[in-house]
Amino acid sequence: MTQAPNRTWADSPELAPKGKKAVPEGLWIRCPDCAAILFRKSVENNLWVCPECHHHFRVSGLRRIRQLVDPESFEPFNERMTPVDPLNFVDLKPYTQRLADAQKGTGQNDGVQTGAAFIKGRKVILACMDFEFLGGSMGSVVGEKITQAILLAADRDLPLVIVSCSGGARMMESGFSLMQMAKTTAALARFDDQGGLFISVLTDPTTGGVTASFAMLGDVILAERKALIGFAGPRVIQQTIRQELPEGFQRAEFVLECGFVDRVVERSELRSEISRIIDYAGK
Repeated sequence: MTQAPNRTWADSPELAPKGKKAVPEGLWIRCPDCAAILFRKSVENNLWVCPECHHHFRVSGLRRIRQLVDPESFEPFNERMTPVDPLNFVDLKPYTQRLADAQKGTGQNDGVQTGAAFIKGRKVILACMDFEFLGGSMGSVVGEKITQAILLAADRDLPLVIVSCSGGARMMESGFSLMQMAKTTAALARFDDQGGLFISVLTDPTTGGVTASFAMLGDVILAERKALIGFAGPRVIQQTIRQELPEGFQRAEFVLECGFVDRVVERSELRSEISRIIDYAGK
């Protein structure tokens, strides 16, 4: 006589222990750097920094604003500015569909949030890029909103803080996107002539046309720990020059050693560092 195989509650749900509940999804996350399994809430309370290895997770533009500014002090502007499709661009899907998907997924019209705010009691004009919106790419709206932020900082004689997080120019807008590099750079040149203070904060990643324009023009350039900073990515460079790259190439610490960044700052110290720079500059 054959013996019936042992059955478990995984095979038959009716055998599951009474009162036992499944673990909710998203309660735990894995650190991409050290592979530690982390309680999501503890990472969130730690400003989205791994408590084990200090890996800085990418955060959205709105979350970055909440981390940086004094509570209830952010006053957004140009919120309704929305991108269009001047070239009727289509690759695997129409650009209009990509925009609609990104807007639905992030709840934002485009990849940067701008406004006035206080950081430890110091009033600033703030722009925070959002990598969740088409890789933080700089299209016409992103360039225009950043330019308007620069002009407003000049008009009000306020410090300007831009937090960059971008894959570069938005190629679905082609030349319209590339023009934003010149436009933002020209606005910053006028701001500098007026004696304005521009603090540029580079986060992971800051690459492409954003690096080649406003991101590297700060009076003071801060970078978060291990942020990828460069124009082309390391894989492209390695394939081009056919040489092994140094360890940590294009990471914030490497860029600091090369003199392109003034300081690498932990996320928990960013508010204090910005406020100290503002005070030191007399702004």
